[in-house]
Amino acid sequence: MRRVPESAEAARTLVRTALAAWGQQDLIEDAALVITELVSNAVHHACLESIRVIVTRPSEKCVRLGVVDRSRNIPYLRTDSDGDNTRGRGLLLVDALTVRWGTDRYRWGKQVWGELKCD
Repeated sequence: MRRVPESAEAARTLVRTALAAWGQQDLIEDAALVITELVSNAVHHACLESIRVIVTRPSEKCVRLGVVDRSRNIPYLRTDSDGDNTRGRGLLLVDALTVRWGTDRYRWGKQVWGELKCD
């Protein structure tokens, strides 16, 4: 999909559809917030015009949401308390809502992902 802020809505739709198909409606709100933050980071930091959103179910116990982009810059969890800066705290939300999150590096870019525990 295109790397524009409006892509977050398409990503949320994809996530809602997948979770509903898997019978995981209880995860939809948290998953929508997580994918919004991951897409927002990619929109702000990635290099090329497109990103890829991935929704998988690696096991019966979790759902993985990921965003792939062509930047090799690794995101980090900001813990500073700069009240004037309104950006840079999205990963705090991802960290709070997921059981784990991380970054898979590729030769040409990365995937930032988060996993939510299924009921």
